Parts: sequence; C-alpha cells; structure tokens
Amino acid sequence: MKLVVQRVKRASVTVDAERISEIGQGLLVLCGVGHEDTVFDARFLAKKTSNLRIFEDADGKMNLSVQEIGGEILSVSQFTLYGDCNKGNRPGFISAARPEQGEALFNEYVQALEKLGFVPNIGKFGADMKVELLNDGPVTLLLESTGRVKD
Repeated sequence: MKLVVQRVKRASVTVDAERISEIGQGLLVLCGVGHEDTVFDARFLAKKTSNLRIFEDADGKMNLSVQEIGGEILSVSQFTLYGDCNKGNRPGFISAARPEQGEALFNEYVQALEKLGFVPNIGKFGADMKVELLNDGPVTLLLESTGRVKD
C-alpha cells in the first residue's frame, strides 16, 4: 500500500456537489492499494499513520502524533498512486489492485484506524471526488508497506 499523508488544518470531500466528509486539524490520507497488498499492510499502515510524530509540541518541534493532539483523520482512496509514468505520457495502472480488492483493503485500513480510536472520516470509493484541504506546514509524507517484514 502507498499513502500520501498530509498534515492539515482542515480537509473535506465533496461528491456530486454534496459534502460527504470533513475534518478539522489532523491528517488527510490518500490511500492507494496494490495488487500484492494484504490485510497486514492495511493494519501496519493504520498504526504507522496514527503514531507519526508530525505535529508540533510546546517547543515547536514535530514530536506529537495525531492521536496525542486529539486530531482527526480523513482517508480517501486513490488508485492513481500506483500510476506508472516511466513509459510514454499516459500512466499505466497494472500495479494497482482491482476495485474489489482495493475497496476491501481500503476499508480494512479505515477499520484499523477505528480500532485505534479514530472516527471513520472517508471519501466515497470509486467516486469522482473533490478534495479540499488547508495544508499545515506544509507537511506531506509518503508511506509504503512494501519491503517490510510481514506480521
């Protein structure tokens, strides 16, 4: 799995002119699922996301997690994170999971966050979404589960 994690002051998702999800201070997470990913990848990255120490403490150092500041997480599925642009000008998506697997593992990621104490704030899988955010910092990190030792 691949995640783009952005520290935000606020973020929201709109589908068909209706705002379906929004958060205040916290993390906007764009989540891509590859065809080799498993439930373990989703759970590993949920724990990693919740424990990232990227919020400032009283001394202005990035030393606090989203959990420690009482922040929120907005998770949005994004298969284009697996777009391969090495050949030509049109991305190929051969490494992206099929929609059924992608949705199941995205949901597993969200459920793992919920078990860690976060209210599930999500986009709509497979929909044309409009995502708005006020990036804080900006702080943007890339997380991947590839290459780690499986549980």
